[in-house]
Order: sequence, then structure tokens, then C-alpha cells
Amino acid sequence: MTVAMTLPEQPYAYRQRELVEPDWTRLPGWAHVTPAEWADVQWQRAHCVKNVRQLHDVMGDLLTEDLYADLERDQAERATMSMLLPPQMLNTMVPSVDGDAPAAGDAYTQAFYADPVRRYMLPVFSDRRADWPSHPYATRDSLHEHDMWVAEGLTHRYPTKVLAELLPTCPQYCGHCTRMDLVGNSTPQVAKLKLAGKPVDRYAAMLAYLSTTPQVRDVVVSGGDVANMPWKNLEAFLDRLLELDNIRDIRLATKALMGLPQHWLAPDVVEGVGRVATKARARGVSLAIHTHVNSAQSVTPAVAAAARAMLAAGVRDVRNQGVLMRGVNDSPEQLLDLCFALSDDASITPYYFYMCDMIPFAEHWRVSLTHAQELQHSIMGWLPGFATPRIVCDVPFVGKRWVHQVESYDMERGISYWRKNYRTSIEGGDEAALSRDYVYYDPIDTLPESGQDWWRLQSDLGALDEVAAARAKSSRELAVTQAG
Repeated sequence: MTVAMTLPEQPYAYRQRELVEPDWTRLPGWAHVTPAEWADVQWQRAHCVKNVRQLHDVMGDLLTEDLYADLERDQAERATMSMLLPPQMLNTMVPSVDGDAPAAGDAYTQAFYADPVRRYMLPVFSDRRADWPSHPYATRDSLHEHDMWVAEGLTHRYPTKVLAELLPTCPQYCGHCTRMDLVGNSTPQVAKLKLAGKPVDRYAAMLAYLSTTPQVRDVVVSGGDVANMPWKNLEAFLDRLLELDNIRDIRLATKALMGLPQHWLAPDVVEGVGRVATKARARGVSLAIHTHVNSAQSVTPAVAAAARAMLAAGVRDVRNQGVLMRGVNDSPEQLLDLCFALSDDASITPYYFYMCDMIPFAEHWRVSLTHAQELQHSIMGWLPGFATPRIVCDVPFVGKRWVHQVESYDMERGISYWRKNYRTSIEGGDEAALSRDYVYYDPIDTLPESGQDWWRLQSDLGALDEVAAARAKSSRELAVTQAG
């Protein structure tokens, strides 16, 4: 006899959702685009939206002129990344897959303003905070990756792991990009740095360093986005990487698995990944793909197909590293919806959510450490342990730390203090590196009024200017100063 049980009410209601590709023909500029054109990676690349005029050509009168003006002002006065949106990504904004689309004009514009994908991929001036648009201690290279270059583009921060930035471009540009110092086109706010060496020379220098540094076993191959690198060039680099006996893990970093899945579904890419995966498996090397999805509505059938194509080609795992952002995914429901969409429907493992880094004009995205800790607590127990993402803070001069690993925390002033258990490549002789406190700051508008008053007072007294000036110097000089 089966006894019926009344299940307790839960703070989150899990339900499986069928993935749906939004109908791109609902957008005036793509009303006549065929499924074959949409699935073609070259068509997607050729029809990326790169400026306000091109957005107007696609969206037409769905949006009011006020929004276009708001966007144009942001591009002129605030944006640290130039506009670059593949059709695949723009099509997931206001997707209207669960019902009728809002009416053109004010209703559609308000839905567009509120859309989580729009909020981080297409920021407008009115999104940014007027009181503290940037934290006083925000820096262009907030993680000091360039200071830890051991060869141009090769960051050695962790003892056994390196980051290889092979190129400075992506198929799409995220407004919150932590590498806004190097990646993408210059904007009125940010004159981008340029890689000086020829690609072949830079790659050779990276490989030479790795071949003579046997303690490195793990390479994140990134940029930019490896989807913007001609496959034959990427495969040639990976083949040489696989010849190094010390390398045991290779991770390919690509937001394009979500933003431009057509690339990873292209036959030449699928076949190439298969060749590299076969070599990696024969050598006992773990080959994985790390992507970057921040909202459940970005997970469409095309994204799921691309992830599964990579797994079928022999990649060990496809994992997601998202960024925690206000108005995008900063509630338990939004995070859990995203994690279940990834794991249930796309075979993508939720892996990390990073707190948004302290780069200029990012305060409207960043959340406090307290809020991040609450979110980590709220999502525990819902997902399998292997698919429960860790929420981490990428602490300057340290690296990622689980949000509960904070050493001490002044919640009134939003100042958290962290320790680390290893030295970076710039701290070889620094005896104090493992006992020093490293600092991260909450967004000031999230603090209690007394904390906000304290920051205003420091600003009025000019106390912040001196520190900000020091941070504007070479970060390497700052590290040496701290070590002294």
C-alpha cells in the first residue's frame, strides 16, 4: 500500500523546463532570416551588432528612441567595452518564449531595460550608479594579471596553474569584462593595451616557459576567447602543449559556447576538438571547456547542442564559470534556475560564480560579500554536490577564495581581509606574503548609512586620492611596496 505524502513547502520550486530557441523573426531586422542562415557561423559573425545604428536596424520601433539615446550616452561616457553582440545573444533578450511579446514601444522598452542578459551585455547610462559609478579603488587590471606575466600574455599566479591569453578579442564583449584593460577595442574611457609581440613569438615564449617550469601542470587557454582564433592555429598550440610532460590539465575558455554556439557546432571545429581530445586522452591529460553563462534564458537548444557536441568529441567536461551581478543573477531563484538549465538540459556543470571584479564603472553590478555568502548558503542542498557552484571572490594579489574563507570583515565599511597559502610569480622573496592581509571592498552603496558616511568623509578629506594614486602606478611597484 502506497501512502500519499504531503511534501513540505519549499523556498524554491524546482521544475524541469524545456529549452526553446527564441524566434528571431520576431525582431524586424531579422524577419526574413532562414534557419540555415541562423545556424551558419559566418552569418552570425557578419551580423553582429557593433553600434547603436545596427541595433536600431535589428530592433526598429520595438524600442523607444530614449533607450537608443541612453545606450549612446553610455558608449560615450561610461563603457569600458565596445559593443559587440552576436545575433544568438541578442535574440535571447526579451525572448518571449512563455507567452506573447510585449507591445512595441514603451512596454517592450521596459522589458528590454529589465532583461538580465541586456543588463550585462548592453549596459546603458541609466544603469550606472550616479553616486559611486566606480569604487575609489577600482583599477583597470584589478586582478594584476599583467604584473604576473612571465611571458607576454602568460600569467603565473597560482603555484601549479597558468593563464595563457592567446589573443585580445572575443566574438562578444561583456560589459563587466575583468580583462577590459587588454581585451577588445578602445573606448572613450579606456585606451586598450596592445600585445606587442607577434603571435608566433608569443606562443613560443609561453611554451618555452612551460617546458622549463615543471611545477606547472594546468593551463587555462584563453584570451579574449579562443573561438576567435583560427582553429588550425589553436590546434597547433594545443598539440605543442600536449608534448610537454608536465601538463596534465588543459582548459579552453570560451563564452562563445553560449554566445556563438554555431562556432562550436561547425564540422571543422568538432573534428578538430576530436583530434585534440584523442591525443589528450592518450597522454592522460584532462581536456575541458569552460564557458560563461550568467542567465537561464541564455541556455537554448543551440547551446545545449554545442556542449553535447564537445562532450561527444571527447572533451572530459564542459563547465560554467559565471559572474555574480546585481539585476542579472543575484537571487537564489535566478542562480538555481540557471544551474538546473545548465545541468539538466545542456550537460554543462555549474562550477564557479565569481563576484564581479573591482574595475571602473562596475558598481551597479557588484554585490557585497555578505550578499554573496547568503547566496551560497541559499543554493546549498538543491543540486548534486558536483554540480553545486562555489561562489568565490577573486582577491587582488591572491586569487579566488570561497566567500566564506574571509579572514575578517568590517561589514560597516565593507572592507574584507583575506590571506593566502602560496606565493605568486612576483613574490619569490617576499617573506610576508603568507601572513599579509589582502583587501577587497564591497560596493559603497550597499553599506549601512554610517559606512557610506565614512567613505564620503575619506573622499572629502582627500584620503582616498593618495591611495588611488598609488594604485594607478605600476602594480608591480605596489606589490614591492607592500612587501617592504
